[in-house]
Amino acid sequence: MSADKVVAFVDVTDVVCPVTFVKVEVALEEIADGQLLEIKLNDGEAIKNIPRSLKDDGHLVTSVERRDDQTFQVIVKKGGLR
Repeated sequence: MSADKVVAFVDVTDVVCPVTFVKVEVALEEIADGQLLEIKLNDGEAIKNIPRSLKDDGHLVTSVERRDDQTFQVIVKKGGLR
C-alpha cells in the first residue's frame, strides 16, 4: 500500500449482500476522491462481489488481506480508476 492513510472504516461482517455493498457505498460518499477506505468483511459472497463492484464503479482496490479472525480487510481508494 502507498503512504496514503486510511481515513474511514466500515465493518460489514454483520450484514449480508446486497446490504454489504450499500454500506460500503455510504462510507465512500463520506470521503473525498483519492482518500482511502478500509472495509472489514466476511468470506463468501462479500469478498467475491465487493472488490469487483468497487472496480466496476471506478475505485481502486489497493489491497485485500485475510485476517487471523478469518475476515478480510479491503483497502479501496475512492475514484482511483477515474
